[in-house]
This record gives sequence, structure tokens and C-alpha cells, in this order.
Amino acid sequence: MKIRAIAALLFILLSLSAFGQGHIKVTGYVRDADGNPLELVNIRVKGTLNGAMTNEKGYYSISVASGDSIALIYSCLGYNKAERIIPQAITDMRLNVQMNYTALELNEVSVTAIRKQTTTMETMNADKIKLLPDPAGGSIESLVVTFAGVSSNNELSSQYSVRGGSYDENIVYVNGIEVFRPLLIRSGQQEGLSFINPDLTESVNFAAGGFEASFGDKMSSVLDITYKKPKALEGSVSASLLGASAYVGSASGKFTQVTGIRYKTGRTLLKTMDTDAEYDPNFIDAQTYMTYKPAPKWEVNFLGNLSVNNYKFIPHNRETTFGTISNPKNFTVYFDGQERDKFQTMFGALTLKYQPNDNTEVGLQASAFNSKEEESYDISGEYWLSENGAEDAGDNISSAMSVGRYHEHARNRLRSNIMNVGHYGISRLKNNTLKWGALVQFEKINDRISEWEKRDSSGYSLPQTGGTVNLIDNLFSDQQLQSTRLSAYLQDAFKFRTKQGLFTLVGGIRGSYWTYNKEFIFSPRASLGFIPNFDQNLTLRLASGLYYQSPFYKELRLTQKDENGNNITILNNKLKSQRSIHFILGGDYTFRASDRNFKVTTELYYKKLDNLIPYTIDNVKIRYYGENCAKGYAMGLDVKFFGEFVPGTDSWISFSLMKAEQTIRETTKVPMPNSQGYNISLFFQDYFPGYKRVKLNLKGVLSGGLPVTAPRKGYEDGYHRTPAYKRVDLGFSYQLAGGTDAIMDRGFFRHLKNIWLGLDIFNIFDIKNVSSYYWITDVYNTQYAVPNYLTGRQLNVRLIVDF
Repeated sequence: MKIRAIAALLFILLSLSAFGQGHIKVTGYVRDADGNPLELVNIRVKGTLNGAMTNEKGYYSISVASGDSIALIYSCLGYNKAERIIPQAITDMRLNVQMNYTALELNEVSVTAIRKQTTTMETMNADKIKLLPDPAGGSIESLVVTFAGVSSNNELSSQYSVRGGSYDENIVYVNGIEVFRPLLIRSGQQEGLSFINPDLTESVNFAAGGFEASFGDKMSSVLDITYKKPKALEGSVSASLLGASAYVGSASGKFTQVTGIRYKTGRTLLKTMDTDAEYDPNFIDAQTYMTYKPAPKWEVNFLGNLSVNNYKFIPHNRETTFGTISNPKNFTVYFDGQERDKFQTMFGALTLKYQPNDNTEVGLQASAFNSKEEESYDISGEYWLSENGAEDAGDNISSAMSVGRYHEHARNRLRSNIMNVGHYGISRLKNNTLKWGALVQFEKINDRISEWEKRDSSGYSLPQTGGTVNLIDNLFSDQQLQSTRLSAYLQDAFKFRTKQGLFTLVGGIRGSYWTYNKEFIFSPRASLGFIPNFDQNLTLRLASGLYYQSPFYKELRLTQKDENGNNITILNNKLKSQRSIHFILGGDYTFRASDRNFKVTTELYYKKLDNLIPYTIDNVKIRYYGENCAKGYAMGLDVKFFGEFVPGTDSWISFSLMKAEQTIRETTKVPMPNSQGYNISLFFQDYFPGYKRVKLNLKGVLSGGLPVTAPRKGYEDGYHRTPAYKRVDLGFSYQLAGGTDAIMDRGFFRHLKNIWLGLDIFNIFDIKNVSSYYWITDVYNTQYAVPNYLTGRQLNVRLIVDF
């Protein structure tokens, strides 16, 4: 019996010893102090490199070597570290952990973290717009143009180009509804306010390419805006030399609303340009976003907008000096006449949502857009183009190169009506998030164009034939378009974890049909994000997809000669969708330095383009060829360095290199109209050390010049590049009152949050940037390009009151 007992004891000891050399599995959930699951919590075995991460439900699983005692460290940015000790790790076990928010004994605590970006969609904080020096009057787009891959060469316009694409290749959504803009605008001076009201904006998401199938058919980018749902009474009033704005938001039981009104006038800013004129631009915009919950699972949303842009321009004279030091030229004009434009748009969208449970939402959406555009001008001018030089140090010579007169006339009218109704749905199933939707859209457009230009040089009408009086250019159009578009999409986002790390796969398909050209397009799209276990500060992304851009009205217009030699427009119903195939490889690396967060983002991209409709750009007006007669490509590198360069503030610098070329009619290889070659942009925030009441906001842009052509000419006839666009805007803001100030507890000030006084210096270095050219033709048909300069240095004072 003793021998048997000893043998049994030895067997047990050997078994325990053998088991001690194995592994056990520890699983569980990590939650915050409120019981919400925490994603991307790092779990590490103390003293080793063995680790794991929680998923979106806070669940984790880690294999550890069995032994007497094991310590697990739980860490997550913004939370106190937690340590759990397993005294005897001899069998699989469940270990749930609760993590508390970081708490420091300071008067003010700011806990920040950088969001992990596993798709091509980037998130931006809309609050930065409030103190941003912006000559456009305050717009989300003014901050978007500082992102990598995005460029703008006109501070008067909210339009932007992404990776060499045209302004029309960018799609904009507000609360899931696509928004439209007027079609006739040809100058940034006429453009007025952007549709997006930054005061009403809660979140901004932007993708420079490779975006999901749930977004529509555009070839370059998507800007996705979400408006606020206030939880209490809030509002703001601001005024400056460029205009004024106000908004108020409130919540009462089942109803919330946020309503804003904006007024803009660029009169003082436009007076810094070369043309001495009476500028009277007046732009007004009113928007509202309302939500109502008639029942716990039902919600009704309404988004409404009314915008009226009036532009009046009476020029007197202009004097522009250009050329080189060795060959300076002077262009002088005396004007007669005026221009009056009016752009009125109305937009309304209604959404009905039903949420049967926390993981499912379905809805119906309907929207209508109406635009009335009127462009009317009769402007004549007598001009002198002279060449100035010197025979020696004391003699000045002025020789006339061209003397002439011109008359420009237009009576253009355009009416647009766009209505759509659709269905969408979202469902979350374990690790999958399904999205689907379908839309039918009705379009009706009436276009009336009557414009002509007459020129003479040294007493000869141009083009000069010796026997007749001719117009140098004219265009007539009387067109109507009625059509229907059908579209649908299906998308799945799937997260899964392996020993290597966390993967996020988003795949989807999109299909559209247009009754006008009877074309069906099919767009598969996919992206893959990866966060490796060996370094959770690193995120990698890969995206590809087929992106079509179905023609809208402007692309359809084809200019031809009638029997009398006049230019008329016809609609090309054989025109097909332009196509772009995106390939994007990118990643982020986040790190901390000096107790601050930083992130470096890099993306390589290549876009194969075919079925292109070539176009030329004059200021901000795009003139299409009206034919699918080109193919091309765009490729480049985008880098963005983002972080807290100054503690408590977010700043970034973006750098882009790109090349975009097209081949027109299989023979002419030229750059794309928005191929600027390089772009460097900067957004920087600062405050006086130890005195945060005084803040500085700086925005800088340096981008290569754009290729431009002579009027009524295509790129096949030659082009030249504008000078590089260089601009720095600087804004100072002083907090008159707010926070813990004693005055905020007295009388009227008890209802206020902050009072800011600001001073902006636009174009601080007074650099003359070129927006376009005015072309002078002499009797020998020689053309001279006179630059149209943009705005100069300008001071702006503003006052902001938040409540």
C-alpha cells in the first residue's frame, strides 16, 4: 500500500509539472465606468511581449503560460491602467475588467486621443472653423483644402480639386442627402456662401478617394456632413467686415431644432483687386434642421435651405502691370456698363427613420432642389496695352502694342429642378455591419443662353476679314432636359481578428441607370484596414474600386456651328459616364512626444481614367468638350503630419506630389486642368504661453500653377501654366469674457458662454495670385494674356458671442 501511495503521488506531481509547461486561455470583457464596452484596449502579460486587444464589444482572449502567478496589464488612452494578478494559472478562466477614466487633480483636464482610421474616410473637428481666418466668410471647405491631396487656387471660391480631378468630381452629403449647387457661376466673386453652414455642423468626414459604395457616383472625393441635434439651448452670433451669422439650437422633449442665418458681402475684399469698381455682392442663406420623435422607435427629420445670391458689378477702370523686369507691360481699361446676376436656390429634405432595435435602422428619404439662375451683363471697355522699357538709366519709353475696344453681352437663364426619393437601411450582426439603399431621381432643366463678344483693334473688327463686321465669339442655347436616374447599393463592413492583428474589410457594389443615355453602370468597391498586434500605433489601409461619373447637364452640352456661322449648343445623348479605377495604399503612425499626440498619414494612389470628357477652366467655370474623347491617369503621394504642436491644440501640415495627364483624341498628351504638380498646406493653432485668452490661427497654401488655354481653344492648341499660388492668412482672437470669469455670473452675461474679438490679416504678404487671364487680340490675330489678379492684403475685424 505504501508503494502504491508513493507511486500515485509521484504520478500526480509529474502530471502537475507537465501541465505547468503548457498554456491556458484567459478571456473576458473590458468595460468603462458606465458599463460600455471598450475597443482597442491593450492587454499585456507583465514582463513579456505577449499581448492582445479587445474588439468592438470589449471582448478579448489571450493565451498565457501556466504557472504560479501571472500579472495582466490593461491599458487604453484616456483611462487609468488596470492590473490583475492570477495567483495560480492552472486552467482556462474568465476575467472581466472595468477601467476608470483618467483623473488628475487639476483645474482643467483635457483627455485627447487620435481616432484609428481603418478606411479612407478622415474625420475633422468642425469647431476649428469658428476662429479660422477665411476670406470666403467661414466655410468647411476652407479647412478641407488644407488636407493632403486637396487644393484650391482661388480664395474667393469654396470649390476645390482633389488629386487632379475637376470641381464637379466631388460629391457632398448633408445628413445623408446629396446637395447641389448652381451651374452658371463663372467667377468666385459671384459664388457667395457654401451650402454647408459650419455653425450647424456636428461632424465632418472626408475621403480623397477609395470611398465606400454607400456614397454616390463621383470620380474624386466625398464630403459627408452631419448636422447637430442639440441637447439644450445653444447659439452664437458673429459679425465682421465680410458679413454676419447667427444660429440657435434647442431641445424640448421629443423635438430638437437648429436654425442658422448667414449674410456675406465681399465688398471691402474685392476692392483690393486691380479693377476699380462699384462692387455690391449680397449673399444671404437660411437653414434649419429639425428632428421629432413621435414614438421611441420612430424619428422624423427635416432639412431646409433658402439661398439668394445677388451680385452687382459696375466697373470704372483697371490698370494691371505684368510681364518681367526686362519686358514689363501695362494694361489699362476704361469701362462702361454693368453686370447683374441673381442665383436663388431652395432645398428641402424629409427623412423618416425606424429603429426596431439597437442594431437596426431603416428609413425613407425624399428631397427637392430648385435653382433659378440669371446672368445679365453689358460691359464695354477701351483698352491700351503698352510695353515699357528704357534705352538708358534716364529715358523712359512707352510704346503702344495694341489699342482697341470690346463689348461683352449676356442674357442667360437656367432653371433646375431635381427631386428624389429613396430607402436606406443599416443592420449590425455580430462582426458585420450591413448597409443598403435605393434611390430614384427626377431631373428637369431649362437652359437659355444668349451671349456674344465684339472686339476691334486699331479700328478693325475681330476677326478681321476686310469686308464684314464680325463677332469674335457668340453662343446661343435653348435646351430642355427631362430624365430619370435609378441607383442602388449594398455594402458590408466586417471586422475580424487573427494572431497578426485586427482587420476591417469593407466591400460593396453600386449600380445606376440613366434614362437619357440609356446607360447602366456597375461599381464594385473594397477597402481593407489592418492594425497589427506587434505595434498598435500603426494602421495600414488598402482600397480599390471602380468609380463612374454619370454626365450631368453641363457635360452634355456640345458646341457646333449653325448655317450662319453662329455657335449653338446641342445635347449629346450618346455621351457616356467617365470612369476612374482607384488604387490606394496608405497608413497612419501615431505616437506621443512631449506628452502630446501626433500622427503621420501617408497615401500612395494611382487612378486610371478613361471615357473622359475634356474641359477647360476659366476662373471657376468649367467648359466641357461634350464628347468622350480622352483617357488618362493621375498618380501621386500625399503626406499629412497632424498633432499637438502646441499643447491643447490641433495643427497639421500637408504635402502632396502628383502628376495627372490626359490624351485627347489619341494624339495630344497634355496635363489635366487641375494638375498642379505639388501642394503644401498648413493649418496651425497657437496661444500665448500661460495666457490662453489670446489665440492664433494660421492658414498657408503653396501650390504649383495650373495649365490654362486661350479662350475658345482646347489643350490641343497649346497651353501655359499660371504662376504658383502662394497665400498666408493670419487670425488673432482674444477672449473678452468666458469660462470662470466673474463677469459671467452677472446680469446679461449669465446667459453667455464666450465672447471673442478677432483680427484677421488676409494675404499677409500681399502676394498677387492669378485666377485667370484676359486675352487681348491685335489686328494680326496675335494674343496677349493679361493676368486677372486675385485679392490683396486685407484686414478684417470680427466679434463672436456664444450662448
